[in-house]
Amino acid sequence: MSSQRAVRCSVIRGGTSKGLYFRDEDLPSEISTRDAVLLAAMGSPDVRQIDGMGGAHPLTSKVAVVRRSSRPDADVDYLFLQVWPDRAEVSDNQNCGNLLAGVGPFALEEGLIPACNGTTDVRIWMENTQSLAVARIQTPGGQVCYDGDARIDGVPGTSAPIPIEFLDVAGSTCGSLLPTGNVVDVVEGVRVTCIDNGMPVVCIKAADLGLTGYEEPLEIEANSPVCEKVERIRLAAGPLMNLGDVTSKSVPKMSLLAAAQNGGAVATRTFIPKRVHEAIGVFGAVSVATACLLPGSVANEVAGAVGTGTITTIDVEHPTGYFSVTMDVSHEDGSLTVNSSALLRTARLLMRGDVFVPSSIWESS
Repeated sequence: MSSQRAVRCSVIRGGTSKGLYFRDEDLPSEISTRDAVLLAAMGSPDVRQIDGMGGAHPLTSKVAVVRRSSRPDADVDYLFLQVWPDRAEVSDNQNCGNLLAGVGPFALEEGLIPACNGTTDVRIWMENTQSLAVARIQTPGGQVCYDGDARIDGVPGTSAPIPIEFLDVAGSTCGSLLPTGNVVDVVEGVRVTCIDNGMPVVCIKAADLGLTGYEEPLEIEANSPVCEKVERIRLAAGPLMNLGDVTSKSVPKMSLLAAAQNGGAVATRTFIPKRVHEAIGVFGAVSVATACLLPGSVANEVAGAVGTGTITTIDVEHPTGYFSVTMDVSHEDGSLTVNSSALLRTARLLMRGDVFVPSSIWESS
């Protein structure tokens, strides 16, 4: 018997992240064994992930697990798993909208659903947040097309556009759009807005932490007093947001806000949660955009009047460009109701084949 076991998978760039995509049936059914297999596949724990497929950064150490859905309103189910480079931990307590962009192409490439001639709408049930997304994939001749003119900041070149609409994601993790019940809370002496429109996020004015909000990610990471303060706020905000003890969790994300510099609504620097994102996550951008529309919120104070109509597009600036989020909202008596959110991503299939893990890990089940 071989000392290694081959596990079928694909490597796909989804949005500004990259990860391994597996069919659910190709992984162990027992969760602890599955996680051990994924840690070995990525090469964790090791900050370089030199003995695996991970890219030595949380944005390139991600996994999507996909299967045909038994739900009448979905085509496939998608489970996102964060594999941490520096510790033996696999987390399912958040969603990933970037890897989501690759789920539709993966499902079509794997024959989980049939492709139409032209475009194919893939209805995706996001298991982490128990909510639905619809991704429109270009499929001329019934084949997934990756070439196109769509450009997203943080990714070189252009690709085929993948519009994604999110339905009913408000409060999907914390139970409500404003999980504390307040538009503004004071946590660790700092005014914050805690919000969940697909991703739990704590919005903070960068100036309240002594920053401009325009620093490069590595500069912020090197500022120990700021990082320690952000982490104290995060740990205190977790229980307030119905997340419990978040010491070992990847949520909430912490988004430091400043006035936009390049024509957008707001500039962001986002902790994920202890590294600073080179861009901003999909659902993180959606939650920040939502906060910008919320009267009286910390984000709204920074962004100013960014839209009062039903359909509004918010450009969220980040270290490598900006992220456009189109919101369908209703305003009534000073409150905000989110009807749907939509955005544009791209994806590209990079490789498919087998990743090898020690047979002993799989057999431990």
